[in-house]
Amino acid sequence: MRRHTGIVGFLCMALSASAFSAQSLNGFWEYQDFLDEFPAQQRLTNTLSQIVRDEAVPLSVEQKAPITISVVYPGEQVSDYWRRNIKAFSKRMDELGISYQINQVFTRPSVDIRQQSVSLMEALHNKSGYLIFTLDTTRHRKFIEHVLTNPDTKLILQNITTPVKAWKNNQPFLYVGFDHATGSRALSRYFQAQYPNGSNYAMLYFSQGYISDARGDTFINAMTSVNPEHKLSSSFYTKATRESGYETAVTALNADKNLQFIYACSTDVALGASDALIDLGRTDVAINGWGGGSAELEAIKSGDLSVTVMRMNDDTGVAMAEAIKLDLEGQPVPTVYSGDLEIVTSKDSQSKLEKLKLKAFRYSDN
Repeated sequence: MRRHTGIVGFLCMALSASAFSAQSLNGFWEYQDFLDEFPAQQRLTNTLSQIVRDEAVPLSVEQKAPITISVVYPGEQVSDYWRRNIKAFSKRMDELGISYQINQVFTRPSVDIRQQSVSLMEALHNKSGYLIFTLDTTRHRKFIEHVLTNPDTKLILQNITTPVKAWKNNQPFLYVGFDHATGSRALSRYFQAQYPNGSNYAMLYFSQGYISDARGDTFINAMTSVNPEHKLSSSFYTKATRESGYETAVTALNADKNLQFIYACSTDVALGASDALIDLGRTDVAINGWGGGSAELEAIKSGDLSVTVMRMNDDTGVAMAEAIKLDLEGQPVPTVYSGDLEIVTSKDSQSKLEKLKLKAFRYSDN
């Protein structure tokens, strides 16, 4: 079976669990596997995790000059993760008393490849001390490998927590995010509990790349390994937009009238699919979110989304700032950091949601 790569198209029949397993996260260390393989990294990650939870302790050394930071993010989307992240990062940097200059560029995911390339080359040309980027496509990876050979710029890869095996001892300065596989397995446990006798479901991927593998294929593996009666009816790559989420959901619903839920790999795709369910009057079909940002939490509150895995959003911004502080103080920095995740459902109380929001958005809401 081929996964469809357009907005609408042919029904895609399910791959076997073993086929998905062979494709999912091939070439990456899974987060916990990496920490288990390298116990020293586990200790460093644990230390950074505790620092992130604590109040800020100012930088203990004197800077000779401000550090320079370039940020290239796919922030032009409904999900507010990226904008909240950089706000939390900047506020923590200020609390730490670090002098810095920051240049940030927000682009559209999977679309503005040329703009990303131009911005990344400018960062290298200007010899930015730190470059904060992401890894989702093959094009990203090729550029990252170029950055890793540059001694002037330290690379922080955001929204990825699975080190690339091929890079061996030449890893980025820091991988930071919320582990996609961990969150997707948590969602699988929710759906397994909702449909203990099996289910028919459709998969709406992000655009083709790492996030689709980590969030989508991991979910399929987890569902099938527990109960083979969980049947993947169709799967589609989207354009990572609300519009493509809507259209692929309509296609999946028309192809299989017995769908019980749709699994979406991102906020924009989930909200588009939710729009389709509302327009078609399909209140019998559940839909998840992924990330638990402001738009998703509103949809959870209204019942338009059934469940999401909520990131304690600002932790990764804080982690980046604290990693830079450790670096400036000459202390060791872990290779990888993953923030905390919580399952949130439309049946949860408003008081629970408010408590989680206070924790997740402790910097970015203020």
